[in-house]
Amino acid sequence: MSRIHLIAIGGSVMHNLALALHEMGHQISGSDDQIYEPAKTRLSQAGILPSEIGWDENRIQADIELVILGMHAKSDNPELIKSMQMGIPIQSFPEFVGGLFKNKKQLVVSGSHGKTTTTSMLMHVFKELEIPFDYLVGAQLDGFQNMVSISDAPFAIIEGDEYLSSCLDRRSKFDHFDPFIQIITGIAWDHFNVFPSLESYLSTFRNRIKSLGQHTHLIYCKTDPALKNMVLESGCIAAIHPYQMGEFRQKDLQIYIPIDDSWIPLQIFGNHNLENIQAVLECCKILKFDMGLVGKALQSFKGASKRMELLSKSENQLRYRDFAHAPSKVKATAQAIRAHFKTQKILAVVELHTYSSLSKDFLPQYQNALNGIDQSIIYYDQKALEIKNKEALDPDYIKQCFANEALIICTSQTDLEETINSMESQFGILVFMGSGNFGGIELFK
Repeated sequence: MSRIHLIAIGGSVMHNLALALHEMGHQISGSDDQIYEPAKTRLSQAGILPSEIGWDENRIQADIELVILGMHAKSDNPELIKSMQMGIPIQSFPEFVGGLFKNKKQLVVSGSHGKTTTTSMLMHVFKELEIPFDYLVGAQLDGFQNMVSISDAPFAIIEGDEYLSSCLDRRSKFDHFDPFIQIITGIAWDHFNVFPSLESYLSTFRNRIKSLGQHTHLIYCKTDPALKNMVLESGCIAAIHPYQMGEFRQKDLQIYIPIDDSWIPLQIFGNHNLENIQAVLECCKILKFDMGLVGKALQSFKGASKRMELLSKSENQLRYRDFAHAPSKVKATAQAIRAHFKTQKILAVVELHTYSSLSKDFLPQYQNALNGIDQSIIYYDQKALEIKNKEALDPDYIKQCFANEALIICTSQTDLEETINSMESQFGILVFMGSGNFGGIELFK
């Protein structure tokens, strides 16, 4: 067993990796400049929570055999610098996990949107079919204790993110995996801080597709024009399997899809989720699974945490939360809510929280993203602007970018809470969209 130190241990995946390695018997230490719940409690319960918050080069000792570097850590991190000076091996977490999974049949799910849900669906199917597998996923899922699993299982299900691996490793995270099946759900510009142009963003997916070998099956959404053209022009030598949203029926608020000559009721809704299911079904066909059992498994899939998650239900109102933090995700969620609840009045609260969404040059990508929503509130925290060194945002400019003059702009927790309280009784559906915490207000009643 090894002595391993994780720099930026508090991240959602990093703390789960730390827990998995600890359970395997490795001696784990770590550091971070901020650790939030649930990571704080989970690391504490395992006995591997750093005793102090912040970076300290004295944590780096000669008995450390490996440093795993999270993306949150910067190149001037004192622990990183000392590790390099001491010649300790350093790996980004996707490089490390990719090495652990190299002899497994890897199912890698990539794309600008739908990655976590599609990965979670696959995990749910494997679990229900009692097929052993390891995994790396970006959200908590019912029935799974951690977001990372490392064992001797023959399969690995991986959420393959396009974001950079670390400050030292500028490759996209998915480049560290060698897939038997590669799913790409769609492409829409995101991560403005590391992909400053649309072309730079497209190029990482283009290179990924070109890198796939003959042993790989590429499953991609053919209704995404940019992705379809990319695949057709790439000269990709993998086996290619296009998919699109399939047939479905809706009775009241229940969605049904056909699988193996039966109509299967689902607990999720929205065109984007019906597309995600088709990717999963295509994957299961390649693996030669019993499709009747796959259909039965999908009936009990409730979705990943914070992905179209039902927060509360009362006689007069349903409240949902979705992790939609990029324009394509906001648009998909807005369309899904509107299509599903055809007659209800809908209030949407969107938090601008990421580097991209708080960037003036990127904000126009949100144009018409909230079409069909009866009333929308845009919230952002002034502190988030300061932390990300972004300029102040003009409320009129935000309205212009969304092409929605009726937007209500809130810039403080108090303002947001009072605005919601003053109008919530008018709406049957309330949906919160974003990756932040909405100023810490209570989201459900």
